[in-house]
Amino acid sequence: MWSLVVAGISLAVIVWGLLARSRFRSLPFWAVMAFASFIVVAGGLVPVDGLGQAVDIDVILFLIGMFSIVSLAESSGLLDAVAYWFLARVGSVWRLFIVLSIVFGLLAAVTVNDAVAVLGTVMVGSIARVAGLGLEPFLFMLAFSVTIGSVATPIGNPQNVLIAVQSGMKAPLLSFLRVLLLPSLINLLVVPLVLLKWFKISDKKLELLVIPGEAIRNRRDAMIAAIGLTSVVALLLANDALSIAGLPHVENIGFIPFIVAAATYIFVSDPRGILEKVNWGTIVFFIAMFITMKGVWSSGLLQPLVAVLMDKKLYGLEGIAAISVESLALSQLLSNVPFTQFFIQYMKTIGYTPSDVWAWLVLACSSTIAGNLTLLGAASNIIIMEVAEERYSKSLGFIEFAKLGTIVTAINMAIYLPFLYLAVYL
Repeated sequence: MWSLVVAGISLAVIVWGLLARSRFRSLPFWAVMAFASFIVVAGGLVPVDGLGQAVDIDVILFLIGMFSIVSLAESSGLLDAVAYWFLARVGSVWRLFIVLSIVFGLLAAVTVNDAVAVLGTVMVGSIARVAGLGLEPFLFMLAFSVTIGSVATPIGNPQNVLIAVQSGMKAPLLSFLRVLLLPSLINLLVVPLVLLKWFKISDKKLELLVIPGEAIRNRRDAMIAAIGLTSVVALLLANDALSIAGLPHVENIGFIPFIVAAATYIFVSDPRGILEKVNWGTIVFFIAMFITMKGVWSSGLLQPLVAVLMDKKLYGLEGIAAISVESLALSQLLSNVPFTQFFIQYMKTIGYTPSDVWAWLVLACSSTIAGNLTLLGAASNIIIMEVAEERYSKSLGFIEFAKLGTIVTAINMAIYLPFLYLAVYL
Protein backbone atom coordinates (compact mmCIF):
# COMPACT_ATOMS: atom_id res chain seq x y z
CA MET A 1 0.00 0.00 0.00
CA TRP A 2 2.85 2.37 0.89
CA SER A 3 4.49 1.88 -2.51
CA LEU A 4 1.23 2.73 -4.29
CA VAL A 5 0.92 5.96 -2.30
CA VAL A 6 4.50 6.99 -3.09
CA ALA A 7 4.06 6.23 -6.79
CA GLY A 8 0.79 8.15 -6.87
CA ILE A 9 2.37 11.18 -5.21
CA SER A 10 5.29 11.19 -7.66
CA LEU A 11 2.93 11.08 -10.66
CA ALA A 12 0.80 13.84 -9.12
CA VAL A 13 3.91 16.01 -8.74
CA ILE A 14 4.76 15.53 -12.43
CA VAL A 15 1.24 16.39 -13.59
CA TRP A 16 1.16 19.41 -11.27
CA GLY A 17 4.49 20.56 -12.65
CA LEU A 18 3.24 20.42 -16.23
CA LEU A 19 0.03 22.29 -15.41
CA ALA A 20 1.74 24.87 -13.17
CA ARG A 21 4.31 25.90 -15.76
CA SER A 22 1.96 28.55 -17.15
CA ARG A 23 1.94 30.28 -13.74
CA PHE A 24 5.50 29.57 -12.60
CA ARG A 25 7.63 30.35 -15.64
CA SER A 26 10.82 30.23 -13.59
CA LEU A 27 10.19 26.59 -12.61
CA PRO A 28 11.88 24.33 -15.19
CA PHE A 29 10.32 20.93 -15.79
CA TRP A 30 13.58 19.15 -15.07
CA ALA A 31 13.36 20.43 -11.48
CA VAL A 32 9.87 18.94 -11.16
CA MET A 33 11.04 15.56 -12.47
CA ALA A 34 14.08 15.70 -10.18
CA PHE A 35 11.81 16.19 -7.17
CA ALA A 36 9.65 13.27 -8.32
CA SER A 37 12.76 11.07 -8.45
CA PHE A 38 13.63 12.18 -4.91
CA ILE A 39 10.16 11.05 -3.79
CA VAL A 40 10.50 7.53 -5.22
CA VAL A 41 13.98 7.12 -3.73
CA ALA A 42 13.01 8.55 -0.33
CA GLY A 43 9.88 6.39 -0.41
CA GLY A 44 11.93 3.25 -0.95
CA LEU A 45 10.67 2.38 -4.44
CA VAL A 46 14.19 2.54 -5.85
CA PRO A 47 17.10 1.78 -3.50
CA VAL A 48 20.03 4.18 -3.57
CA ASP A 49 22.34 1.34 -4.57
CA GLY A 50 20.03 0.61 -7.52
CA LEU A 51 20.16 4.06 -9.10
CA GLY A 52 22.99 3.05 -11.42
CA GLN A 53 20.87 0.25 -12.90
CA ALA A 54 17.84 2.54 -13.27
CA VAL A 55 19.63 5.20 -15.35
CA ASP A 56 20.29 4.44 -19.03
CA ILE A 57 23.83 5.76 -19.57
CA ASP A 58 23.42 5.18 -23.32
CA VAL A 59 20.81 7.95 -23.54
CA ILE A 60 22.77 10.32 -21.28
CA LEU A 61 25.97 10.07 -23.34
CA PHE A 62 23.94 10.37 -26.53
CA LEU A 63 22.48 13.69 -25.38
CA ILE A 64 25.80 15.12 -24.17
CA GLY A 65 27.42 14.27 -27.51
CA MET A 66 24.61 15.68 -29.64
CA PHE A 67 24.26 18.85 -27.57
CA SER A 68 28.01 19.47 -27.88
CA ILE A 69 28.09 19.12 -31.67
CA VAL A 70 24.92 21.15 -32.21
CA SER A 71 26.20 23.92 -29.90
CA LEU A 72 29.35 24.13 -32.01
CA ALA A 73 27.27 24.26 -35.21
CA GLU A 74 25.20 27.10 -33.77
CA SER A 75 28.04 29.21 -32.32
CA SER A 76 30.10 28.92 -35.51
CA GLY A 77 27.23 30.18 -37.67
CA LEU A 78 26.87 26.89 -39.55
CA LEU A 79 23.18 26.52 -38.72
CA ASP A 80 22.47 30.10 -39.80
CA ALA A 81 24.18 29.38 -43.12
CA VAL A 82 22.08 26.24 -43.56
CA ALA A 83 18.94 28.25 -42.73
CA TYR A 84 19.77 30.89 -45.38
CA TRP A 85 20.53 28.20 -47.97
CA PHE A 86 17.32 26.35 -47.17
CA LEU A 87 15.06 29.40 -47.23
CA ALA A 88 16.52 30.59 -50.53
CA ARG A 89 15.26 27.39 -52.17
CA VAL A 90 11.80 26.69 -50.71
CA GLY A 91 10.27 29.92 -51.99
CA SER A 92 7.19 30.27 -49.76
CA VAL A 93 6.04 29.85 -46.15
CA TRP A 94 3.62 26.97 -46.80
CA ARG A 95 6.19 25.07 -48.84
CA LEU A 96 8.70 25.69 -46.06
CA PHE A 97 6.49 23.94 -43.48
CA ILE A 98 5.76 20.96 -45.73
CA VAL A 99 9.39 20.48 -46.78
CA LEU A 100 10.69 20.81 -43.21
CA SER A 101 8.13 18.26 -41.99
CA ILE A 102 9.29 15.72 -44.56
CA VAL A 103 13.00 16.45 -44.02
CA PHE A 104 12.83 16.17 -40.23
CA GLY A 105 10.61 13.09 -40.48
CA LEU A 106 12.95 11.26 -42.85
CA LEU A 107 15.98 12.23 -40.77
CA ALA A 108 14.27 10.80 -37.68
CA ALA A 109 13.53 7.58 -39.57
CA VAL A 110 17.14 6.94 -40.56
CA THR A 111 18.93 8.27 -37.47
CA VAL A 112 17.24 8.68 -34.07
CA ASN A 113 14.38 11.07 -33.28
CA ASP A 114 16.09 12.50 -30.19
CA ALA A 115 19.10 13.52 -32.29
CA VAL A 116 16.85 15.31 -34.78
CA ALA A 117 15.02 16.97 -31.86
CA VAL A 118 18.28 18.46 -30.59
CA LEU A 119 19.52 19.57 -34.01
CA GLY A 120 16.09 20.57 -35.31
CA THR A 121 15.21 22.89 -32.41
CA VAL A 122 18.27 25.04 -33.00
CA MET A 123 17.82 24.83 -36.78
CA VAL A 124 14.17 25.98 -36.75
CA GLY A 125 15.21 28.75 -34.36
CA SER A 126 17.58 30.03 -37.04
CA ILE A 127 15.05 29.51 -39.84
CA ALA A 128 12.25 31.31 -37.98
CA ARG A 129 14.52 34.25 -37.16
CA VAL A 130 15.88 34.58 -40.69
CA ALA A 131 12.40 34.23 -42.24
CA GLY A 132 10.87 36.69 -39.78
CA LEU A 133 8.30 34.15 -38.56
CA GLY A 134 7.13 33.11 -35.09
CA LEU A 135 8.99 30.18 -33.53
CA GLU A 136 6.06 28.37 -31.87
CA PRO A 137 4.52 26.80 -35.02
CA PHE A 138 7.95 25.51 -36.03
CA LEU A 139 8.44 23.88 -32.62
CA PHE A 140 5.13 22.06 -32.90
CA MET A 141 5.93 21.00 -36.46
CA LEU A 142 9.31 19.67 -35.35
CA ALA A 143 7.83 17.75 -32.41
CA PHE A 144 5.14 16.10 -34.52
CA SER A 145 7.33 15.35 -37.55
CA VAL A 146 10.20 13.68 -35.67
CA THR A 147 7.66 11.50 -33.87
CA ILE A 148 5.85 10.50 -37.07
CA GLY A 149 9.02 9.94 -39.08
CA SER A 150 10.55 7.73 -36.40
CA VAL A 151 7.57 5.35 -36.59
CA ALA A 152 8.64 4.04 -40.00
CA THR A 153 11.81 2.13 -39.07
CA PRO A 154 13.11 0.00 -36.18
CA ILE A 155 15.98 2.46 -35.74
CA GLY A 156 13.94 5.68 -35.62
CA ASN A 157 13.52 5.82 -31.85
CA PRO A 158 14.57 3.90 -28.72
CA GLN A 159 11.22 2.12 -28.25
CA ASN A 160 11.30 0.75 -31.80
CA VAL A 161 14.82 -0.52 -31.19
CA LEU A 162 13.60 -2.29 -28.04
CA ILE A 163 10.70 -3.86 -29.94
CA ALA A 164 12.87 -4.97 -32.86
CA VAL A 165 15.39 -6.62 -30.54
CA GLN A 166 13.31 -7.97 -27.66
CA SER A 167 10.29 -9.20 -29.66
CA GLY A 168 12.46 -11.57 -31.66
CA MET A 169 10.67 -10.66 -34.90
CA LYS A 170 12.46 -11.60 -38.11
CA ALA A 171 13.61 -8.96 -40.63
CA PRO A 172 12.41 -6.02 -38.53
CA LEU A 173 13.52 -3.35 -41.03
CA LEU A 174 11.54 -4.86 -43.90
CA SER A 175 8.55 -5.50 -41.64
CA PHE A 176 8.46 -1.89 -40.45
CA LEU A 177 8.96 -0.37 -43.90
CA ARG A 178 6.37 -2.60 -45.57
CA VAL A 179 3.59 -1.58 -43.18
CA LEU A 180 4.54 1.79 -41.66
CA LEU A 181 6.50 3.77 -44.27
CA LEU A 182 3.61 4.84 -46.54
CA PRO A 183 1.24 5.99 -43.75
CA SER A 184 4.15 7.85 -42.14
CA LEU A 185 4.81 9.76 -45.37
CA ILE A 186 1.10 10.59 -45.66
CA ASN A 187 1.08 11.89 -42.09
CA LEU A 188 4.18 14.00 -42.73
CA LEU A 189 2.28 15.72 -45.54
CA VAL A 190 -0.97 16.14 -43.60
CA VAL A 191 0.36 17.46 -40.27
CA PRO A 192 1.93 20.70 -41.61
CA LEU A 193 -1.40 21.49 -43.28
CA VAL A 194 -3.12 21.08 -39.90
CA LEU A 195 -0.58 23.41 -38.29
CA LEU A 196 -0.96 26.06 -40.99
CA LYS A 197 -4.71 26.01 -40.37
CA TRP A 198 -4.40 25.94 -36.55
CA PHE A 199 -2.00 28.89 -36.35
CA LYS A 200 -3.73 30.76 -39.22
CA ILE A 201 -0.47 31.17 -41.13
CA SER A 202 -0.90 32.89 -44.48
CA ASP A 203 1.32 32.03 -47.40
CA LYS A 204 3.88 34.53 -48.59
CA LYS A 205 6.94 34.54 -50.75
CA LEU A 206 10.31 34.24 -49.04
CA GLU A 207 13.03 36.39 -50.57
CA LEU A 208 16.56 36.52 -49.18
CA LEU A 209 19.36 38.77 -50.37
CA VAL A 210 22.01 37.26 -48.09
CA ILE A 211 24.66 34.81 -49.28
CA PRO A 212 24.60 31.75 -46.93
CA GLY A 213 28.38 31.75 -46.54
CA GLU A 214 28.28 35.22 -44.99
CA ALA A 215 26.53 33.77 -41.93
CA ILE A 216 29.62 31.77 -40.94
CA ARG A 217 31.30 33.39 -37.93
CA ASN A 218 34.15 30.91 -37.41
CA ARG A 219 35.13 28.84 -40.44
CA ARG A 220 37.27 26.33 -38.55
CA ASP A 221 34.57 25.62 -35.98
CA ALA A 222 31.94 25.43 -38.73
CA MET A 223 34.03 22.87 -40.60
CA ILE A 224 34.53 20.79 -37.44
CA ALA A 225 30.80 20.96 -36.67
CA ALA A 226 29.90 19.92 -40.22
CA ILE A 227 32.31 16.99 -40.05
CA GLY A 228 30.94 16.05 -36.63
CA LEU A 229 27.28 16.11 -37.68
CA THR A 230 28.01 14.24 -40.92
CA SER A 231 30.06 11.65 -39.04
CA VAL A 232 27.30 11.02 -36.49
CA VAL A 233 24.66 10.46 -39.19
CA ALA A 234 27.01 8.32 -41.31
CA LEU A 235 28.12 6.19 -38.35
CA LEU A 236 24.53 5.67 -37.15
CA LEU A 237 23.49 4.56 -40.64
CA ALA A 238 26.54 2.30 -41.03
CA ASN A 239 25.92 0.80 -37.61
CA ASP A 240 22.29 0.09 -38.54
CA ALA A 241 23.40 -1.57 -41.78
CA LEU A 242 25.82 -3.81 -39.86
CA SER A 243 23.05 -4.68 -37.42
CA ILE A 244 20.64 -5.63 -40.22
CA ALA A 245 23.34 -7.76 -41.86
CA GLY A 246 23.98 -9.58 -38.59
CA LEU A 247 27.56 -8.31 -38.40
CA PRO A 248 29.38 -6.94 -35.33
CA HIS A 249 28.10 -3.47 -34.47
CA VAL A 250 27.75 -1.00 -31.61
CA GLU A 251 24.71 -1.98 -29.55
CA ASN A 252 24.73 1.19 -27.43
CA ILE A 253 24.21 3.72 -30.22
CA GLY A 254 24.27 6.63 -27.77
CA PHE A 255 28.01 6.14 -27.45
CA ILE A 256 28.51 7.15 -31.11
CA PRO A 257 27.65 10.89 -30.82
CA PHE A 258 29.59 11.11 -27.56
CA ILE A 259 32.77 9.64 -29.07
CA VAL A 260 32.47 11.92 -32.11
CA ALA A 261 32.03 14.95 -29.82
CA ALA A 262 34.95 13.82 -27.66
CA ALA A 263 37.17 13.89 -30.76
CA THR A 264 36.25 17.52 -31.51
CA TYR A 265 36.71 19.32 -28.18
CA ILE A 266 40.47 19.70 -28.46
CA PHE A 267 40.30 21.28 -31.94
CA VAL A 268 37.59 23.93 -31.44
CA SER A 269 38.32 27.56 -30.58
CA ASP A 270 36.46 27.54 -27.23
CA PRO A 271 36.02 24.04 -25.75
CA ARG A 272 34.75 25.36 -22.41
CA GLY A 273 32.16 27.51 -24.16
CA ILE A 274 30.84 24.51 -26.09
CA LEU A 275 30.46 22.42 -22.95
CA GLU A 276 28.77 25.31 -21.14
CA LYS A 277 26.11 25.38 -23.88
CA VAL A 278 25.17 21.74 -23.33
CA ASN A 279 21.59 21.73 -22.02
CA TRP A 280 22.36 20.21 -18.63
CA GLY A 281 18.77 20.69 -17.51
CA THR A 282 17.68 18.14 -20.11
CA ILE A 283 20.40 15.75 -18.91
CA VAL A 284 19.11 16.06 -15.33
CA PHE A 285 15.55 15.53 -16.59
CA PHE A 286 16.42 12.21 -18.23
CA ILE A 287 18.38 10.92 -15.25
CA ALA A 288 15.47 11.82 -12.96
CA MET A 289 12.90 10.38 -15.38
CA PHE A 290 14.60 6.98 -15.51
CA ILE A 291 14.67 6.82 -11.72
CA THR A 292 11.07 8.00 -11.32
CA MET A 293 9.58 5.64 -13.92
CA LYS A 294 11.52 2.69 -12.53
CA GLY A 295 9.99 3.40 -9.13
CA VAL A 296 6.45 3.91 -10.46
CA TRP A 297 6.47 0.64 -12.39
CA SER A 298 8.03 -1.36 -9.55
CA SER A 299 5.28 -0.10 -7.22
CA GLY A 300 2.67 -2.09 -9.14
CA LEU A 301 0.42 0.97 -9.50
CA LEU A 302 -0.03 0.66 -13.26
CA GLN A 303 -0.19 -3.12 -13.73
CA PRO A 304 -3.93 -3.35 -12.91
CA LEU A 305 -4.62 -0.70 -15.56
CA VAL A 306 -2.77 -2.82 -18.13
CA ALA A 307 -4.73 -5.94 -17.22
CA VAL A 308 -8.12 -4.20 -17.44
CA LEU A 309 -7.93 -3.79 -21.22
CA MET A 310 -5.68 -6.72 -22.01
CA ASP A 311 -5.61 -9.64 -19.59
CA LYS A 312 -4.98 -12.19 -22.36
CA LYS A 313 -3.69 -12.44 -25.90
CA LEU A 314 -6.05 -10.72 -28.34
CA TYR A 315 -6.28 -10.89 -32.13
CA GLY A 316 -7.45 -8.77 -35.06
CA LEU A 317 -9.28 -5.51 -34.44
CA GLU A 318 -9.66 -6.30 -30.74
CA GLY A 319 -5.92 -6.75 -30.34
CA ILE A 320 -5.09 -3.64 -32.37
CA ALA A 321 -7.52 -1.54 -30.31
CA ALA A 322 -6.30 -2.87 -26.94
CA ILE A 323 -2.58 -2.41 -27.68
CA SER A 324 -3.20 1.05 -29.18
CA VAL A 325 -5.26 2.33 -26.25
CA GLU A 326 -2.82 0.91 -23.68
CA SER A 327 0.12 2.52 -25.48
CA LEU A 328 -1.50 5.91 -26.05
CA ALA A 329 -2.74 6.17 -22.46
CA LEU A 330 0.09 4.72 -20.39
CA SER A 331 2.83 6.42 -22.40
CA GLN A 332 1.48 9.68 -20.97
CA LEU A 333 2.19 8.42 -17.46
CA LEU A 334 5.49 6.63 -18.03
CA SER A 335 6.70 8.26 -21.28
CA ASN A 336 6.89 5.93 -24.25
CA VAL A 337 10.35 4.41 -23.84
CA PRO A 338 9.89 3.15 -20.24
CA PHE A 339 6.32 2.05 -21.08
CA THR A 340 7.48 0.03 -24.09
CA GLN A 341 10.29 -1.58 -22.13
CA PHE A 342 7.82 -2.88 -19.55
CA PHE A 343 4.95 -3.65 -21.96
CA ILE A 344 7.08 -5.89 -24.19
CA GLN A 345 7.62 -8.22 -21.25
CA TYR A 346 3.91 -8.11 -20.39
CA MET A 347 2.93 -9.04 -23.97
CA LYS A 348 5.30 -11.98 -23.86
CA THR A 349 3.80 -13.25 -20.60
CA ILE A 350 0.28 -13.33 -22.09
CA GLY A 351 1.38 -15.25 -25.17
CA TYR A 352 2.65 -12.95 -27.92
CA THR A 353 5.54 -14.48 -29.88
CA PRO A 354 8.01 -13.33 -32.58
CA SER A 355 5.55 -14.54 -35.24
CA ASP A 356 2.93 -11.98 -34.11
CA VAL A 357 4.61 -9.27 -36.17
CA TRP A 358 1.39 -7.25 -36.50
CA ALA A 359 1.12 -6.90 -32.70
CA TRP A 360 4.68 -5.63 -32.36
CA LEU A 361 4.11 -3.13 -35.18
CA VAL A 362 0.95 -1.88 -33.47
CA LEU A 363 2.95 -1.39 -30.27
CA ALA A 364 5.72 0.43 -32.15
CA CYS A 365 3.29 2.72 -33.95
CA SER A 366 0.95 3.57 -31.08
CA SER A 367 3.63 3.98 -28.39
CA THR A 368 5.50 6.35 -30.70
CA ILE A 369 2.47 8.35 -31.85
CA ALA A 370 1.59 8.72 -28.16
CA GLY A 371 4.29 11.37 -28.23
CA ASN A 372 2.01 13.57 -30.31
CA LEU A 373 -0.77 13.49 -27.70
CA THR A 374 0.89 15.31 -24.79
CA LEU A 375 4.29 16.74 -23.93
CA LEU A 376 5.09 13.85 -21.59
CA GLY A 377 4.31 11.22 -24.23
CA ALA A 378 7.79 11.37 -25.77
CA ALA A 379 11.24 12.31 -24.56
CA SER A 380 11.85 14.21 -27.81
CA ASN A 381 9.10 16.66 -26.80
CA ILE A 382 10.91 17.43 -23.57
CA ILE A 383 14.19 17.93 -25.44
CA ILE A 384 12.54 20.43 -27.80
CA MET A 385 10.81 22.22 -24.92
CA GLU A 386 13.96 22.52 -22.78
CA VAL A 387 16.22 23.62 -25.64
CA ALA A 388 13.68 26.22 -26.81
CA GLU A 389 13.29 27.59 -23.29
CA GLU A 390 17.01 27.86 -22.66
CA ARG A 391 18.01 29.34 -26.01
CA TYR A 392 14.97 31.33 -27.11
CA SER A 393 12.86 31.80 -23.95
CA LYS A 394 10.01 30.09 -25.81
CA SER A 395 8.10 27.04 -24.64
CA LEU A 396 5.55 24.44 -25.64
CA GLY A 397 2.58 24.83 -23.30
CA PHE A 398 1.15 21.61 -21.86
CA ILE A 399 -2.50 22.59 -22.41
CA GLU A 400 -2.01 23.91 -25.93
CA PHE A 401 0.09 20.88 -26.86
CA ALA A 402 -2.67 18.59 -25.58
CA LYS A 403 -5.38 20.48 -27.51
CA LEU A 404 -3.50 20.42 -30.80
CA GLY A 405 -1.97 17.02 -30.04
CA THR A 406 -5.38 15.40 -29.62
CA ILE A 407 -6.35 16.44 -33.15
CA VAL A 408 -2.99 15.45 -34.65
CA THR A 409 -2.94 12.09 -32.84
CA ALA A 410 -6.48 11.27 -33.99
CA ILE A 411 -5.52 12.04 -37.59
CA ASN A 412 -2.29 10.05 -37.27
CA MET A 413 -4.00 6.94 -35.91
CA ALA A 414 -6.83 7.19 -38.46
CA ILE A 415 -4.18 6.98 -41.19
CA TYR A 416 -2.11 4.23 -39.54
CA LEU A 417 -4.93 1.89 -38.41
CA PRO A 418 -6.00 0.61 -41.88
CA PHE A 419 -2.39 -0.31 -42.64
CA LEU A 420 -2.02 -2.03 -39.25
CA TYR A 421 -5.25 -3.95 -39.85
CA LEU A 422 -3.90 -5.16 -43.20
CA ALA A 423 -0.70 -6.24 -41.44
CA VAL A 424 -2.69 -8.83 -39.47
CA TYR A 425 -3.38 -10.69 -42.70
CA LEU A 426 -0.10 -10.09 -44.55
